Amino acid sequence: MFDETAPKYDLMNDVMSLGRDRAWRREVVRALAVAPGERVLDLAAGTGTSSAPFVRAGATVYPTDLSMGMLRTGKQRQPRLEFVCGDAMRLPYGDGVFDAATISFGLRNIEDTLGALRELRRVTRDGGRLVICEFSRPTWGPFRWAYQSVYLTHVMPLMSRVSANPVSYDYLAETILAWHDQPHLAEIMERAGWGRVAWRDLTGGIVALHRGLAI
Repeated sequence: MFDETAPKYDLMNDVMSLGRDRAWRREVVRALAVAPGERVLDLAAGTGTSSAPFVRAGATVYPTDLSMGMLRTGKQRQPRLEFVCGDAMRLPYGDGVFDAATISFGLRNIEDTLGALRELRRVTRDGGRLVICEFSRPTWGPFRWAYQSVYLTHVMPLMSRVSANPVSYDYLAETILAWHDQPHLAEIMERAGWGRVAWRDLTGGIVALHRGLAI
């Protein structure tokens, strides 16, 4: 499914989010606060759009994704990035090799959330950072109703018809509606070995930025 959407993936993200995805990704970069020389894992990196800012900050980044279609498209567009094919449940890296890790809009697509967070903890050194950017639960009731009952259910399916695989965006809406709210995801992070967990809502809670330290 993700292989088919790869060529228009970044464009569709812009369309579906009304351009807000760019601001969300900037917040990820700001929250992770990488320093020159650090090693960063960008999991579910897709075409590498989320990875490029870390390179510009002087870090060594490992854009990792399970979809070969995404990786091929990413390599064509950003040949300087070293893309890695990897399963989030069995990452092809040793213990504690990363200073920081991040995953944007990919965690909810992994069947075992706790297992994936534990695997991210395994490959992150003690004291290392994790930032998760993921769709979440709007906090204001009327806005939550409009977002879930109108936008996700009716507007998004109409907008997705310009994509190569509209069914994949029906799946997207389903996973967003079924996903954990902010406190529940924070609880799972703590169970996986992440400490000092906190989150910040973006765009009224449509997206939440969760942060944690490897303890």
